[in-house]
Amino acid sequence: MVLIADVLMIAGVFAAAFYCATLARRLRGLSKLDTGLGAAIATLSQQVDEMQVSLSTAKKISGANARELVEMTARAEIAAGRLELLLATLHERDADKPVTRQIKPETHKAAARKPAATKVSALHKLGA
Repeated sequence: MVLIADVLMIAGVFAAAFYCATLARRLRGLSKLDTGLGAAIATLSQQVDEMQVSLSTAKKISGANARELVEMTARAEIAAGRLELLLATLHERDADKPVTRQIKPETHKAAARKPAATKVSALHKLGA
């Protein structure tokens, strides 16, 4: 009985040694920088660095654009105030003047020269 237990224990030790050797070989393959997980980690690390540079550049550009937009908005508000003032002045000037309709003197002369038949036919066309 003791002999069977010793044989099983030796078989278990060999199985554990084989398992550890297989895991060590796989781990060595993953940790190589040329291939495997090491290469993937190195590539991802490089991409993260590039993205950080791109992000900082984008932040600088967006900050400059935001400042420019604020300046443009301020100038537009000033221009809108000026336009409102000009419109108010224009309305005040128009309110002070009486509304008169000026008739061109050429129109009166041309109407006076037309024969009576044309005047009547023109009135029929207008529906009067």
